[in-house]
Amino acid sequence: MYKRRVSVVITDLDNTLFDWVHIWYESFSAMLDRLVEDSKVSRDRLIREIKTVHEKHGTSEYAFLIEELPSLQEIHPGGNLVEIYDEAIHAYRIARKKHLRLYPSVMETLKTLKDNGCLIIAYTESLAFYTNYRIRNLSLDGILDYLYSPADHELPANLTREQLRRYPPEHYDLRHTRHRSTPAGELKPNSEILLSIIRDIGAQPEQCIYVGDSLMKDVEMAKQAGVTDVYALYGDARRREEYELLREVTHWTSERVQKEKNVSAKDIAPTYTLFSSLRGILDLFCFEAFTPS
Repeated sequence: MYKRRVSVVITDLDNTLFDWVHIWYESFSAMLDRLVEDSKVSRDRLIREIKTVHEKHGTSEYAFLIEELPSLQEIHPGGNLVEIYDEAIHAYRIARKKHLRLYPSVMETLKTLKDNGCLIIAYTESLAFYTNYRIRNLSLDGILDYLYSPADHELPANLTREQLRRYPPEHYDLRHTRHRSTPAGELKPNSEILLSIIRDIGAQPEQCIYVGDSLMKDVEMAKQAGVTDVYALYGDARRREEYELLREVTHWTSERVQKEKNVSAKDIAPTYTLFSSLRGILDLFCFEAFTPS
């Protein structure tokens, strides 16, 4: 059977290379449970406040969340909330470290693509700091040739990165993967962003495939851009219980949440589907060395 020749793989990160929903849920739940225990503020109230903060900053991974929760500010007027709720922050970090891992076969698949000379590009909506952290700690630095993500949210007033960092600046940098920023506020599906990435690396759409776990954001975007879409069904977390907590505190609008919840393959039919793992792309395409067009 004829296999299409591909020299550029553009991939989503969260729930495509690793189970972001599970990592987020375990980390966030550990922090939230400890906040409820230590503050005696109801879980429902904290969730409502957390959603407001996330919406304000446009991310569900806001590094200064605890400092901006009104209920905690009321209990400790003028207090250092980071110090007071250090155990909640510690619980978050322990759970994140415990659950951060790639899906099975992802590393082997990416290395096979690299051995064939294929260019590997990551494109994510997640902000730079946490995306960078995951890539470094999952040993993807250098496996990915390029990373495209939004820049980080702004820091609180009177704070600088130097004040926050516990390690030298080079500790936080990717050493091999080239990291470039996408325009602020732009979300998937945005075919123009995808096409601008392809132009930026010197490729043409027909050289590429795009892999992602979201029908609405990834598959639809690839189709609009004229790029071959590959649906990572194995990473679709919308029906899992963990996803319900994310919906309660997400920065997404209620309309966006509902639309993504209801969309199905009947609405957006993927060209190719990976049912069990990323490794399935090796059976679908013939991967070859990338030559800039």
